[in-house]
Amino acid sequence: MPSQAGLETMIDGFFLDVIKVIPQLLLVILVVFVLVLIGKDILNGLRRPFLKPDQWQPLPLVSIKQTTHNTRLFRFALPHVDQQLGLPAGQHITLKVIGPHGEEILRPYTPVSDISQRGFVDFLVKVYPEGRMSKALDALKIGDTVQFKGPKGRFIYKPDSWKAIGMVAGGTGITPMYQLLQKLLKDVNDQTEVSLVFANVAEEDILLREELEEMAAKHKRFKVHHVLNNPPAGWTGSQGFVTKDILKEHLPAAGPDVLVLRCGPLPMMKIMETHLDDLGYTREVQFQF
Repeated sequence: MPSQAGLETMIDGFFLDVIKVIPQLLLVILVVFVLVLIGKDILNGLRRPFLKPDQWQPLPLVSIKQTTHNTRLFRFALPHVDQQLGLPAGQHITLKVIGPHGEEILRPYTPVSDISQRGFVDFLVKVYPEGRMSKALDALKIGDTVQFKGPKGRFIYKPDSWKAIGMVAGGTGITPMYQLLQKLLKDVNDQTEVSLVFANVAEEDILLREELEEMAAKHKRFKVHHVLNNPPAGWTGSQGFVTKDILKEHLPAAGPDVLVLRCGPLPMMKIMETHLDDLGYTREVQFQF
């Protein structure tokens, strides 16, 4: 057993050794701290939203899926797998492609992929025989790029701002509604009730039908009613055009805390505007995408 003097010498030596390594420990801590900051900056860079409202940016096409007889789902890859698009719910993006004669073709589109999705963005596009943009997109090959700019749009959704929301959509006019529904219904703190009247020509034209019906089955505060111009035998939804009576039956009653959104072919939207006016919805609570 060491003497007291020897013990004191050992203790002094221990503290001297500790004092000697303190600068080294501080240096290690400093290096680790710097590396953490650098890593955080890199991660933030990867997660910075892709869109820039004043700058065109290219994205490559990575897949095309036929969803109906005349509709395709186009998927574009974001620069980083951990990156979000950066699109607020209810807003859209301008796409730019080069046409067959070297001309620029621009059109606004609303993605159908969830706005929180990382790594890619999906667009549902109906290919029209005389549609310059849809035909140009349909002619793309995997790996081709399209220019994107955004976000754009006047509509900004704030959770629980309305007691109820009515939606009237025709054809591909469902895309902004679907985008908003994804955000609204996923928010458990948002208790807004939503009713959708969705018009199409035939049953095979109904876009996102399975997704909408799944939403309605899962969320009691969302209801969807289909209207077909040329319905099949045994059709249980409404038939013909969207009438004032259909809107009255399936949309929330007019009031200052009720919002109505419209999107679809312009002739249809003009008629819907008149119907909604007649049903007591003021212009302040009507919005057309």
